[in-house]
Amino acid sequence: MYKHDTIVPYENSTLSKKEQVAAMFDTIAGKYDFFNRFLSAGIDVHWRKKALQYLVPLQPQYMLDIATGTADVALMAQKILNPQKIVGIDISKEMLNIGIAKVAKAKLSTVIDLQMGDSEAINFGDNTFDAVTVAYGVRNFENLEKGMAEIQRVLKPNGRLIVLEFSKPKQNIWSKFYNLYMGVVAPKMVSVFSKNKEAYEYLNNSVKAFPERENFVEVLKNANFKNCNFKSLSLGICCIYIADK
Repeated sequence: MYKHDTIVPYENSTLSKKEQVAAMFDTIAGKYDFFNRFLSAGIDVHWRKKALQYLVPLQPQYMLDIATGTADVALMAQKILNPQKIVGIDISKEMLNIGIAKVAKAKLSTVIDLQMGDSEAINFGDNTFDAVTVAYGVRNFENLEKGMAEIQRVLKPNGRLIVLEFSKPKQNIWSKFYNLYMGVVAPKMVSVFSKNKEAYEYLNNSVKAFPERENFVEVLKNANFKNCNFKSLSLGICCIYIADK
């Protein structure tokens, strides 16, 4: 177990981390896309595009997007990679409902299939997918090692995993600004638009506890991935992790 496995949105709740995360995202689903664009000044779109470029050489035809949420990655993957099928899974029904509406509006319901699903008990057989993506979702896993093992199981041999996740800046000056923004400014800004500022306090706490960079590469290696590495983005506030089966 990793420290991040025990970080939860609501400390006084008796629910499991998984149940709390699902409830939290159900609550903020309607404003999730707005907060992502607003709090990142739109740079999160660039990060997703950058991450998906690592799948271009593979030309995956059958993809799985874990923690698909409102389907941002799935929709972008269809544009960039044009696979035959993308399955997106998430534990939040309300996030999926928004994603399904976005997919339908884009007239891509025959290509992108969004469904309830647990990253630690993926409802597909061994060696199913050419590629798996997880954007800002691995921090929410209740059991990180189990989640990575499940992803490795459903990937085809030579398939690729791409993880996009927040990280802590290494440079001292930028690190101080980042801590102030994430710990104080962002939650206060969120509280203006939403009563659920715990969601963004949880974001900050889970980023702090997550085994990032080289430590997460070791997690991937322990799950029997190969060619594991990472690329730091935007002065270290986000990382792309690449791993092959």
